[in-house]
Amino acid sequence: MDPIGRVREAVARSVTFLQEVWAELKKVHWPGKKETYAATLVVLVIVSIVALFLGTVDFALFRAVQLILR
Repeated sequence: MDPIGRVREAVARSVTFLQEVWAELKKVHWPGKKETYAATLVVLVIVSIVALFLGTVDFALFRAVQLILR
């Protein structure tokens, strides 16, 4: 196949791909403002809880190692 034919085929495949992507994006359920706010709040609460837990474990292990090495 000549170079121009390959370019035309690549462009045609790219156009088809973008059309399929656009069709799939139309099917997506986009969350509203309230749903986004609620999900963000849940993420922040869970991250805070995990951070507190890991900080506590880190501090406890730090103190334990200090006591062992003394």
